[in-house]
Amino acid sequence: MIRDTIKAAQIAAMKAGDKDTRNAVSLIQAAVKNRDIEARTQSAAPDDDALVVEVLQKMVKQRRESIEMFRKGGREELAQAEEKEVAVIERFLPTQMTESETRAAIETIKAELGAAGMKDMGRVMAELKARHASELDMSKASGLVKAALAG
Repeated sequence: MIRDTIKAAQIAAMKAGDKDTRNAVSLIQAAVKNRDIEARTQSAAPDDDALVVEVLQKMVKQRRESIEMFRKGGREELAQAEEKEVAVIERFLPTQMTESETRAAIETIKAELGAAGMKDMGRVMAELKARHASELDMSKASGLVKAALAG
C-alpha cells in the first residue's frame, strides 16, 4: 500500500536527517489525513490507494501551478523549493502512462462504447477515469479524448 511506503519514507528521512524530504512527506500525510476525514462523510469510500493517489496528484498539480506563479514573479528560490517537493511527492505516484499508451486506451474505450462524437465525451472520460485514474493526468487526457472524438 502506498500509505506504508510513505510512512517508511518518513522514517528513513528522519534517520537520514533529510529535512526537505521529511517536510514534504509530512505535508503528504497531512493531506491524506484530511482526505480521510472527508471520505468518512461519503457513503462509498474509495479504494485506499486510489484515495492516496488522488491526493498526491492534486498536490503535484498545486505545486506545478505555484512554480509557474513563482517564476512569473521572479521568485526562483521558492520555485526550486516547490520543485523539490514535487520530486518527493512523485516518488509515491504509480508510473504514469505515456501519451501513446493514453491514446491507445482512449481508442480501446472509444471502440467499446461505440463513441462517435463530442456528445460521447463524458462517457469516454468516465470510463477512462474508472480504468486508469491513478496512471493518468486527467486534464491532459481530456485534451486527447477531445482530439480522438473530434477527428
